[in-house]
Amino acid sequence: MKPWRNLLWVLPLLSICCHHPATPAKHGAVFIQKEGKQYVIYRNGRPFSVKGASGYTHLQQLRQSGGNTIRTWDTVNLGAILDEAEREHLAVIAGLPMPGSAYLDYYYKDTARVAALYRAFEDIVQRYKKHPALLMWCLGNELGFSAKPGYSAFYNTYDHLLQMIHDTDRDHPVTTTMANFNLAQILMLQWHVPDLDLVSFNTFGKLGLLNNKLNKYTWLWDGPFMVTEWGAYGPWEVNNTVWGAPIENTSTKKAEHYQQLYAQLPLNNPRCLGALVFYWGQKQETTPTWFSLFDENGAMSEAVAVMEQLWTGHQPVAKAPQIRYMLLNNKGAADNIVIRPELPQEAEILMQSAVTDSLSFRWEIWQEDWFSELKQRPLKVLDTLMTSAGKTKLLFKAPLKQGPYRLYVKVTDQQGHFSTTNTPFYVME
Repeated sequence: MKPWRNLLWVLPLLSICCHHPATPAKHGAVFIQKEGKQYVIYRNGRPFSVKGASGYTHLQQLRQSGGNTIRTWDTVNLGAILDEAEREHLAVIAGLPMPGSAYLDYYYKDTARVAALYRAFEDIVQRYKKHPALLMWCLGNELGFSAKPGYSAFYNTYDHLLQMIHDTDRDHPVTTTMANFNLAQILMLQWHVPDLDLVSFNTFGKLGLLNNKLNKYTWLWDGPFMVTEWGAYGPWEVNNTVWGAPIENTSTKKAEHYQQLYAQLPLNNPRCLGALVFYWGQKQETTPTWFSLFDENGAMSEAVAVMEQLWTGHQPVAKAPQIRYMLLNNKGAADNIVIRPELPQEAEILMQSAVTDSLSFRWEIWQEDWFSELKQRPLKVLDTLMTSAGKTKLLFKAPLKQGPYRLYVKVTDQQGHFSTTNTPFYVME
């Protein structure tokens, strides 16, 4: 290869490495400033460290637990969320949803769609830019900043939107998120959209790797960052049954993981602006309980008490009941439980405490979804014959139809707490 061609490869990399976004002007309600090696968010003239959760419900409980920030993924009911957050003295990172870069041909090369998105975002930013609860904007969530050729339409759209937000609202920073630390995506952000005020990471089981990677590549990028999602190990990070059903930990085991993972957050990194736990609410994602720190009635899981202790340093007065494990026909989930249709089955839940007089137990069988891309839709609760054999035991008849299922139990106390566990099983004709 000729020397001048070598230079063509090197020059773009040098421009990325040498680029350092200017410190935001101090005219706004919220800005990020570098002080020595430390990055600091200033809000209303005072340093502000993000400490809170991704979610938009149970805001009073978040404040009472010691949190100060929430993050949304879209603009649905944004005005009401901002108003409630203001009443609870919480800051809001408002999500502006965009299709992923994979929708290049369908979306980003369609000038009409892009123009409509631009107008919608401009209206939203103009409408809420002066709201006192607004902390910053998050332009897109895990969009996939591809290093492959041919993505200019996506990057042009993104940069155009970013500049519009900065021009419309000079008082609030703009971030975006990526799944884990991805060096190629960091390079693309530096190259194509260098005016982002900070980068945010969504990371679960790989949280412990984040700080090392951040430090390893400071020569390439040394800007400020946040962790906008962290929490229980994801369904993609745990063991599966032989038919592909992810094995979910008990809520008690997940509470232990929250405590362990919190210690791995890079909060002492001078570039870190804070972290948000996932998920402050109830949502269906693979199962209705996987990431949910609350149930559908607002009861709190054991992980909420863990977060309160971590945020405040004080032990909560009351905690959720603790579950050790569940057995189905004396087998655990890792035993790949296969049963025959309509035959009687026996399940048992073992609690940490033998005292269960004040607890309620709710058992359910849910039909599993075969296809991973559809697992986030609500599943079907089956009306299977069940007979209680005592609070912690259940007798039931196996479903008639062949396929994958999951047996759930939820344990609730009288103080607004709950615990859950479940076991996947397969009905074989």
